[in-house]
Amino acid sequence: MLRQNDPREISPHGEGLVKGVAVDPVIFGFHEGRLKVLIIEHTNTGLYALPGGYIQEKEDLDEAAKRILTMRTGLSAVYLEQFHVFGKYDRNDAGVVRQILIGQGFSPAEEHWSLQRFISVGYYALVDYTRIELTPDPTTGRCEWFEFDQIPPLILDHRLIIDKALATLRINLDQLLIGFNLLPELFTMGDLHTLYETILDKKLLSTNFQRKMLSLGILERIEKKKTGKAHKAPYLYRFKSTT
Repeated sequence: MLRQNDPREISPHGEGLVKGVAVDPVIFGFHEGRLKVLIIEHTNTGLYALPGGYIQEKEDLDEAAKRILTMRTGLSAVYLEQFHVFGKYDRNDAGVVRQILIGQGFSPAEEHWSLQRFISVGYYALVDYTRIELTPDPTTGRCEWFEFDQIPPLILDHRLIIDKALATLRINLDQLLIGFNLLPELFTMGDLHTLYETILDKKLLSTNFQRKMLSLGILERIEKKKTGKAHKAPYLYRFKSTT
């Protein structure tokens, strides 16, 4: 039974789609000191991958990334950041793509457009995975959050894309905090400290961390403290409005 939900992808020439370019979003999930990554399994294949897809000819690249993510996983209203283009000559494997299409009930000809060389535009996001309800499309057998040490073997260069995304996230975390909207409206310095230590995968000295965060000028301290004994309750913070 054919499970492909976009007939243009299985047509011989991919009419209406941009040839040779794909989008691969890397979605990191964070909650209570645990960092995970979202992986899909293609239908009837046992092949694991990022929730990627193709770009429509009359579509902005950023909009394509959002549409593909929603189609594959059900995720919407996610702040996505473009971070790298992957274009090594040998990154493609026509046999893998063919296996994915066969799993959807379609056997492509040798000259099928999707079996040709592709470059991939990488996007990444950071979300609270406990707030997410995953509802994959028919071409996605399942999608699941994986701990980093439990990620299964991935197709093509998708593990490289994840590693590059994490490295970029670590470098740019200070600038992305507000956009990712990961913490509640009011949070403690300890909450922020835990987030940083989890993503950076290293311990950070509390006094130095607080000094650094306050120097960025992105936090506003609230006079009301977190519920608890007055002399022990930590201050609450929120991000300053960018408008």
